[in-house]
Amino acid sequence: MADTLALFTSIGLSEQKAKETLKNEALSSALKEAIIQAHRVRGASGVDKAMGTLLYSMASRLKDPKRLGFLSDCIVQSKICTELQLAAALEFVKSHPQDPINQKEFEDICGVGVFITPEQIEEAVESVIKKHKEKLLVERFHFNMGLLMGEARSALKWADGKVIKNEVDLQVLHLLGPKTEADLEKKAKPQKAKVTENDVKAKKEEVAVNAEVKTGEVKSLMEQLRGESLKFHKTGENYKSEGYVVTPKTMDLLKAHMEITGGQIRTRFPPEPNGILHIGHAKAINFNFGYAKANNGICFLRYDDTNPEKEEEKYFTAIRDMVEWLGYEPHAVTHASDNFQELYDLAVDLIRRGHAYICHQKGEELKGHNAPASPWRDRPTEESLVLFERMKKGLFAEGEATLRMKIVMEDGKMDPVAYRIKYKAHHRTGDKWCIYPTYDYTHCLCDSIENITHSLCTKEFQARRSSYFWLCNALDVYCPVQWEYGRLNLTYTVVSKRKIIKLVETGVVSNWDDPRLFTLTALRRRGFPPEAINNFCARVGVTVAQTTTEPHLLESCVRDVLNEQAPRVMAVLEPLKVTITNLAENAKSDVQVPDFPANEARGSHTVPFTRTIFIEQSDFREVMEKGYKRLTPDQPVGLRHAGYVISVQKIIKDAQGKVVELEVNCCSSDTAEKPKAFIHWVSQPLVCEVRLYERLFLHKYPEDPSEVPNGFLTDINPLSLHTISSALVDTSVKGAKVLDKFQFERVGYFSLDPDSTADKLVFNRTVTLKEDPGKI
Repeated sequence: MADTLALFTSIGLSEQKAKETLKNEALSSALKEAIIQAHRVRGASGVDKAMGTLLYSMASRLKDPKRLGFLSDCIVQSKICTELQLAAALEFVKSHPQDPINQKEFEDICGVGVFITPEQIEEAVESVIKKHKEKLLVERFHFNMGLLMGEARSALKWADGKVIKNEVDLQVLHLLGPKTEADLEKKAKPQKAKVTENDVKAKKEEVAVNAEVKTGEVKSLMEQLRGESLKFHKTGENYKSEGYVVTPKTMDLLKAHMEITGGQIRTRFPPEPNGILHIGHAKAINFNFGYAKANNGICFLRYDDTNPEKEEEKYFTAIRDMVEWLGYEPHAVTHASDNFQELYDLAVDLIRRGHAYICHQKGEELKGHNAPASPWRDRPTEESLVLFERMKKGLFAEGEATLRMKIVMEDGKMDPVAYRIKYKAHHRTGDKWCIYPTYDYTHCLCDSIENITHSLCTKEFQARRSSYFWLCNALDVYCPVQWEYGRLNLTYTVVSKRKIIKLVETGVVSNWDDPRLFTLTALRRRGFPPEAINNFCARVGVTVAQTTTEPHLLESCVRDVLNEQAPRVMAVLEPLKVTITNLAENAKSDVQVPDFPANEARGSHTVPFTRTIFIEQSDFREVMEKGYKRLTPDQPVGLRHAGYVISVQKIIKDAQGKVVELEVNCCSSDTAEKPKAFIHWVSQPLVCEVRLYERLFLHKYPEDPSEVPNGFLTDINPLSLHTISSALVDTSVKGAKVLDKFQFERVGYFSLDPDSTADKLVFNRTVTLKEDPGKI
């Protein structure tokens, strides 16, 4: 340790920096090797501090260890003398993983032998200042000097940045002279233009279809995913990605891959068909299908059907249904089981290559880097081949034998299982197989078989990235690149399959599509438009960081879409009968109600107006309250769309003193004094059921023991569902189809539920008209 410390300080590192470096095993090993190589070329005393700095920078940034000796030589031979040249050299070796390196091309690209004279720097800066002289004289030292630096650097790529800066400072001072008091004053910031109410409204009216159009200042999902915005590798340049391992066969495999794909981006959405998709999957669907769509690629829907114990046909159907509901069409629908024979053949090859063995240890995991290895790890290859064949023939009991891969994963999982025994018929292959591959084995190989270019998955799979690369390389098959993104979580909910099953089994919710859940089928049933969910994913953004978001942000996206899509109708949830005494018993007229009052050209519907109407109980107060603007014995109110103003003549109560009916007079709104408010009403309505939903859980994090010590089932909100069995709605909705959406004027947005019958319609409240401040 002391020798290594002395070695590090000998190249100019401070003792503290050297000690910090020693704590990083990989960096310490690389730097030590680089210094020893440098000493071989120049001797122990021939490495100065400038070279030492470059050696340290190179060792800490180099991804391919086999290039360490080559780059060390370039540094100590003074071919690479600046950080700029080193950056170019690192990029070159990353882009050229195969031997031999073309020395001339390398030296040209890295500026080897290029010497920039002080005279060249002076001339370049002089030229740039001359170009901007007029503006410089006006703005003086408030001018953006970075612009001068940038243009001079562009003209002299390999010049020392510090020298250029000194020359810029010198020539600017010569032109402008010393700074004055005015130069020292802060430059006034330009005032932002005021945003008018119309501007805000216009922005809100931009509704995204398939995440293409922006809402407000948020970039559309397509913009976020298009081109190089995500810094993903270009097709065929997998080897430029972080952690990607290059083997002698890599470039030939990439060449064959490019011939098959034609350079087209290929992604896949690979759900397990053992449950219903939830809001988190919406981000995954948008990310995988959206990235392909935004870049003229294709996306596969691939079912990861490797566990016959938990898979059901209803899940296969529901998953595809949800993908298409969100507006995406798979290029092809595939199954991991399509490849069972090829996966088995590859497993045999893996054993032959000495990378897998048959293990008889109970349980699937050998945890920890220091965990004892399986006693069967070193069993002869031929023996493992025979035993694997016996597993396939069903000659072992379940759990008696597994096929393990010889690798320690980043999370400490040692020798993960590749195949296990399950005596359960598969929904597609029947009883043909009794051994089934695991996710750790199947996933990357199916990606390889389908020539996926970008294997996009959530952050928790980052620990499997090295094993993903390892397995493809161990078998010498094409290796895609795995990229991770942060998963989307919502507060006040649970999305785990196991926990949703618990909620269903205990009767807390009716099923996977209960509108209080955040499964996609539940959100659809509640009336959430797919565009709103896509917009929400765009607002959350394509981030690597894990995000936990409040439900009200999703609800806001829903309001934005439904405001444009949902026609207005009138409905009364808690009816109060109103008799208009100055109309004849058989009086009846038709009232035209616009579907979209802000744009009447979009159509209208007709509702009857008769002597008997119904209003909301809350729209009448027997005793006047301060600030109350609706109907009271002394205060008339207008009826929306009808052209009438009504005034109370008589209040009728039941035996308990509850108001059950009002008798009123009406007059034309043209002749009456303008009322303080207009209320909605219905006449000759349909009786319907209305279901009002609130959050299912009382706490933000129902799964967090610190918030809910007794478990999520004890955190159920008793008021999460309120059913109104005798609400009234105008007859215009009579022909509505399941999932049709409406805005009940002044009440909220509602969607027709599948429980509806010809005799009685059932409406789910999707969201309220306005956000409840208490929920933020």
